[in-house]
This record gives sequence, structure tokens and C-alpha cells, in this order.
Amino acid sequence: MTHSKLPAQYSHYYVPAKSYWPLIGSIGLITTVTGVVNILHDHLAGKYIFLAGSLIMAFMMYGWFSHVIQEGQEGLYNDQVDRSFRWSMAWFIFSEVMFFSAFFGVLLYVRLYAVPWAAEEGTKVMVHDAFATLHPNFISVWPLFVNPNPELYPGPSAVINPWGLPALNTLLLLTSGLTVTWAHHALKRQQRKYLILGLVLTILLGSAFLCVQAYEYHHAYTELGLTLKSGIYGTTFFMLTGFHGAHVTIGTIMLFIMLIRAIKGHFTPERHFGFEAAAWYWHFVDVVWLFLFIFVYWL
Repeated sequence: MTHSKLPAQYSHYYVPAKSYWPLIGSIGLITTVTGVVNILHDHLAGKYIFLAGSLIMAFMMYGWFSHVIQEGQEGLYNDQVDRSFRWSMAWFIFSEVMFFSAFFGVLLYVRLYAVPWAAEEGTKVMVHDAFATLHPNFISVWPLFVNPNPELYPGPSAVINPWGLPALNTLLLLTSGLTVTWAHHALKRQQRKYLILGLVLTILLGSAFLCVQAYEYHHAYTELGLTLKSGIYGTTFFMLTGFHGAHVTIGTIMLFIMLIRAIKGHFTPERHFGFEAAAWYWHFVDVVWLFLFIFVYWL
């Protein structure tokens, strides 16, 4: 339904009825985070709490998104609502940029400042004086193969070769960026079969990325001694790549929903913000991975 056919009460701006979905989402989010914290502390109940939170979040997203899609299909959203959606998504992606910037900031701070200071390099000699008392003969090297106390802080025996699995994943994500862009252009040209094909290819590439990353994690844990607890390198490595993997998972689910909608005949060349939002998010995931490949794997 076009904007001109909107009911009179919605001709200016549609205000939805009160919803309980934000409350359910808050409960799911705090339950999920509580589960993660317990998992990090090796508590047995952690994985069950995390699973419960994940199921609540999935239920919330399914119900909330279903309502939004239904309202959109009923023509309740005019151009002003569409602009508000675009600004909301833009600010959401900006918040995600700041989220990853914080982790990249930690990585660069440790590499460029904290580790050299601890080895009496640079100007912060006072840092070394206190550190050397507890950990004599500390050597500044990245990753920290030479640890102050290998028994308490075991480091990895090796790191992942950037030109192996990480390079393959880079190729997969960059290619997926092209396929989702192709699907977008097909939507604008009303070529629905190419829209569906582009989405299918993007989803397959995203799924392949996640499979490669899962294999990489297994290889790191079982053969390289590279774990979440293997010093500051292991911590920053898994925090950055893990959160990015979570975002790829979310983006893949979003694209799968867009695929279902495309098959059902949703979207027009003029009205398809749902698809655009998923595409924006996917391109953001691609860009973050490029920074990950450079600063975590390569340099």
C-alpha cells in the first residue's frame, strides 16, 4: 500500500500500540550476559543460563520483527517513518562502530604501549619498576610467547597464519559483499529471481565463513595452545574475532529473513528498507573484518 492510500489517522506519523517486546528483550539480554559471565568463570550453570537467554532473545526477535513486518505490509509506514527507520539503523551501526573501536583500542594500547613499558621501553619506567618486581626478565614481544610466568600465564605456542584460513575468510566475506549488492540492484530492477539468488549466495558465503572460523578456533585450542586464557593476546584475539563471529551470525539470520520475505513477494523498488537495513549491517560486518585481518592476524 502506498503512502497516498494510508488510513487518515496514519497520514502524518504512525504511532504503534504499547508493546511488551522490549521488556522480553531486556530479560533475554540480561539472562544471556549472565550466562556468558558464568561460562567465563567455569560455572556449570553458565551454558544453561546462556541457552535460556538465547532462546528468549530468539523468541523476542521473531515476535517483534513479525509485528513490524506486518505493519509495513499493511501500509502503516509513511515516508517520515521510513526516514526514522533509516536514522535509527544508522545510529545503531554507529554504536556498533564504537563497540569494536573500544576493543581495537585495547589491542593497540597493549601492543604499542603497555607491553613495551613493562619491558622498560619508552618513557613509563615506573610501570616497569613495579612490574619487574613481580616478573623479572620480562621481554617485550608480540604475541607474548615469552611470558613473565608461563605457569600462571601460559602463552600460545604459535599463532594462526594470516594467509591461510583468515585469508580464505576474507575472500568469503568480500565476495558476500558483492553478492548482497547484486541482490540489491536486482531488487531495484524488479528482477526477483536474481534478488533471491543473490541472497542465497550471500547466506551460503556467510555460513561458510562461520564454518571456517569454527575450524580455526578448534585448531587454535587443540594444536596451538591459543585460548581465551592464553595471555593478553589470546584474550584480545578471541574477544575481537568472537564478537565479530556473533555479528556475522546475526547478519546471516537477518539475510535469511530477507530471503523468506523476498520469496513471499515482499519489497518493491521504492519500499524495501528491511532489505537495505540487513545489507547495511552486512557491509559493516565486512569492513570490521578487514580491520581484524590487518590488526589481529597480519600485523
